[in-house]
Amino acid sequence: MANENYKTLDSVTVADVEALGIHTELAGKLHGELNRIVRNYGSATPQTWYHISKELLTPSLPFSFHQMMYYGCYKDFGPDPPAWLPDPKTARLTNIGQLLERREKEFLGSKYEDPISSFSDFQRFSVSDQEVFWKTILEEMNISFSVPPECILRESPSHPGGQWLPGARVNPAKNCLSLRKRTLSDVAIIWRSEGNDEAPVEKMTCQELRESVWEVAYALESLGLEKGSAIAIDMPMDVNSVVIYLAIVLAGYVVVSIADSFAPSEISTRLILSKAKAIFTQDFIPRGEKKIPLYSRVVEAHSPMAIVIPNRASSLSIELRDGDISWPDFLDRVKDSKGLEFVAVEQPIDAFTNILFSSGTTGVVEVKLMSNSFMPICILVFV
Repeated sequence: MANENYKTLDSVTVADVEALGIHTELAGKLHGELNRIVRNYGSATPQTWYHISKELLTPSLPFSFHQMMYYGCYKDFGPDPPAWLPDPKTARLTNIGQLLERREKEFLGSKYEDPISSFSDFQRFSVSDQEVFWKTILEEMNISFSVPPECILRESPSHPGGQWLPGARVNPAKNCLSLRKRTLSDVAIIWRSEGNDEAPVEKMTCQELRESVWEVAYALESLGLEKGSAIAIDMPMDVNSVVIYLAIVLAGYVVVSIADSFAPSEISTRLILSKAKAIFTQDFIPRGEKKIPLYSRVVEAHSPMAIVIPNRASSLSIELRDGDISWPDFLDRVKDSKGLEFVAVEQPIDAFTNILFSSGTTGVVEVKLMSNSFMPICILVFV
């Protein structure tokens, strides 16, 4: 281990610091500050390292001095000593910090100290008392069910690992679009158009996001596809793809995620495996001054009906295959519904919302299914 080659901090001398190429005056000053920290916090605690990293170390000092301090502090610590520790005030402002401050007695009782010191206890509590933990998380996130779950986790031989939220009916996209503690004017998405680094940063408010998702959901319904049908997305991860993803789930369909880098054969494999009934894609992908064709690869993959989005211009510069639809024409189908809320399709908790695939680079492509029971994790990421 690297720390075996270093002295403990209370045995470091001025000469040791000078030996790293630090001149005598600065070495004496650093040694004095080090002694002060060691007197106050000990020579080998995480708090010692926290104050050393905050008050003593700077980028201008040799990296060898940083190593001397780090490995000296953690000489007898064991594996994986922490290189970074959160500030206690900042820790209290995190979501988990605020949750613990509000409900400390309910979770940990008299054992609670602060968000950092009590984090491991809280993690153990989340595993040992999943019913209380997940009920609390669902409440905190204001997740709504059209039919509430009978319990959090039910052990069942037919469900390896247990059945989460049995009996519940829900729509994850509806929950993502709910305001909770936000207002309609709050910013929901920030982005810059790909291929134009000089363009201004663009923003979409919660109201604009909701209305955009509703519009696409109405347009999807106008296609007449059976509920639960798989609909693919093969395009860059931009604001349109976010809107499309949420709209597919809101309208009761299943998202098929396909990377925009795939060759036609790889796209075809995923479309066949998922039995996709339609696909959203883009005409080109901008890469600097280049335009990389995407729609043509989708066509070569013998895709089902494609809804094709122009990458920058308001209209397409390519001719579409018979049966395919341009993005403007797709939205124009429901222009009379613009601004009207779409009634979410509530589904059983074990209904699928997403079909994912392994890359296939090391073998046969693997299909991975995501159901509504992933909803709390997905919303935690989204918000």
